[in-house]
Amino acid sequence: VVYLVVFHLSFVMFVWSYWKTIFTSPASPSNEFCLSKADKEQYEKEERPESQQEILRRAAKDLPIYTTTASRAIRYCDRCQLIKPDRCHHCSACDICVLKMDHHCPWVNNCVGFSNYKFFLLFLMYSLLYCLFVAATVLQYFIKFWTNELPDTHAKFHVLFLFFVAAMFFISILSLFSYHCWLVGKNRSTIETFRAPTFRNGPDKNGFSLGWRKNLREVFGDEKKYWLLPIFTSLGDGCNFPTRLVIMDPEQITVSSQNEPTRSSGANQSFPTRPLSESQNRLLAGDSQWVESGPEEENAKSGAKKHIIVSLES
Repeated sequence: VVYLVVFHLSFVMFVWSYWKTIFTSPASPSNEFCLSKADKEQYEKEERPESQQEILRRAAKDLPIYTTTASRAIRYCDRCQLIKPDRCHHCSACDICVLKMDHHCPWVNNCVGFSNYKFFLLFLMYSLLYCLFVAATVLQYFIKFWTNELPDTHAKFHVLFLFFVAAMFFISILSLFSYHCWLVGKNRSTIETFRAPTFRNGPDKNGFSLGWRKNLREVFGDEKKYWLLPIFTSLGDGCNFPTRLVIMDPEQITVSSQNEPTRSSGANQSFPTRPLSESQNRLLAGDSQWVESGPEEENAKSGAKKHIIVSLES
């Protein structure tokens, strides 16, 4: 009875996660990232890249974009005709811009991104457990075959084939699942691993990392009881992500860390769902330093430059 319960439960969770990964549509940027009709016409008429960038900067001044291209230009998709949010990339297979795109997976025939990344991780985990369960069940028959105790019947080939397939899939999925667990801990996508996002102070692979605990909650949510269920619980809206504060002067980092240890986003770091104002935009603001939005914004208006360092959990 226990055998059948475990078998059916693992199979149901595997199929459910696989179904959600396949049939969850990739999330695309909202209309606020699209150029207005006038800006679009002006952008298409301009031939100089400098003039086009000026139009994009004017349109993006109220948008929560903190990253640029490697040449420090606004990330714009000519195919979808929209300003790309952070961590958003255009998928040539799906022909759309996908929020927090990780990769296009041919095994599920879908883009893995913000809307279904949790489902993809659970699919890998349950398929891993399912393969382990099958291999462990058939292991006793494989041992009998190795010791020449298995009867020479037609079922002999099926038992061996099932064991080798389950074992090979287990090894393959284990490496892929381990890699994505590492990505979750670092708060990176597969694309960001190979091409680090460029912030105002340069490329930084760890720019979106808030410590592995917060990184885990960003994907699976705050309610632990829903973590193992293929139900969407990821935090945020996919367009705006909390970032580490990158400061050029290492002495200021040391002073800020020693004098203001409690002033961090910590567990109270919010995931904004509305675009930031121009004064809060860390990409387009004219200040030499970045200021994290939050209650400290009122104190920053007093004239003293204050820096908020996002605490990184070990």
